[in-house]
Amino acid sequence: MLLAVGLLGAGVCPFASADAPERATGPVLVLGDSLGAAYNLPLGSGWVDLLGQTLTECQVGVVNASISGDTSAGGLARLPDLLERHQPSIVLVELGGNDGLRGLPTRKLYENLREIAVKSEQSGARVVLAGMQIPGNYGARYRQAFSDVYPELAAELDLTLIPFLLEGVALQPGMIQGDGIHPTGAAQPVILQNVLPYVSSQLDTCSLDEASKASLTAQ
Repeated sequence: MLLAVGLLGAGVCPFASADAPERATGPVLVLGDSLGAAYNLPLGSGWVDLLGQTLTECQVGVVNASISGDTSAGGLARLPDLLERHQPSIVLVELGGNDGLRGLPTRKLYENLREIAVKSEQSGARVVLAGMQIPGNYGARYRQAFSDVYPELAAELDLTLIPFLLEGVALQPGMIQGDGIHPTGAAQPVILQNVLPYVSSQLDTCSLDEASKASLTAQ
């Protein structure tokens, strides 16, 4: 089973410092795989869609550039065009699970994710990195090396890290589809709440009232 690794009140976003410098107003670009693409779920019901609904209240758009089956190499190849077309203020990187399932070298995963982060920052975007894990049947050594990629890269480049995207989802009844890989519809609001503090920490101001927040968390 793939385990992907990696509120708002009225007025100023509570995760942003009052002294934070003014930030770009471009969209949040989600560069991901099937977890971001909401595989096998109704259109508009995935956590990226919920994030977009939430950040609409903050006048921030969300571009979902997630493709099922994508790898870190695929994301890296697609990135330059996405940066040029969308000019995002934040790039949320949700990639690597398929690298792990294919047993690809963790060093190459690190290098690909590092290049994605560097290119994103060079474009003027802030990077939020979603950490990932893979099953224990890949062997303890490989599994540890894989999971270490994310915090090590975040530490090297001082990136915002979502430690575990599926906190409260993985291994929980009703939260994973029958394929043992992809989260269910019921899991999507939980994933949103796992993501939102890390994304909102990179925003300047937002104006999401409590009613809107409650509506989203109830989905």
